Amino acid sequence: MDVSAPGAPVRAAFFEDAPLFEDGKEPQALRTIGEVAKALAIRPHVLRYWEEQFASLQPIKRSGNRRYYRPEDVELIREIDRLVHREGYTLRGAAKAISDKSSLAVASIAAPEMSNRQESSAEDFFRRLSEIREGLAGALMRA
Repeated sequence: MDVSAPGAPVRAAFFEDAPLFEDGKEPQALRTIGEVAKALAIRPHVLRYWEEQFASLQPIKRSGNRRYYRPEDVELIREIDRLVHREGYTLRGAAKAISDKSSLAVASIAAPEMSNRQESSAEDFFRRLSEIREGLAGALMRA
């Protein structure tokens, strides 16, 4: 991909500390494909193609198939971009790396301890279930 063309944005992924979007919206706001493409210097057709190649990349689609990316979608796109463009992964290799990372995180959170396999009360059960849900939500945010 040629990002050195006149008017092409500098790859925002290299500046991990800098704010990704400077549009006045809340950090948790939904972003259009154009906003994400501009911020990450990735062309919209590439983002649409990645949606086909990465099952976990599923932006919200509204009327007219207009895509809206959640913050976790943007982070996943940044991860894909890092793996493919900076570390030299193939798309299949990047998909496997992301899948492996997600499954390891989920397995470490969801695996019950052998000594505490049976919880004595409903309170403990729901507390543990809540911890697992929070762990899964955190893994999804990082993926």
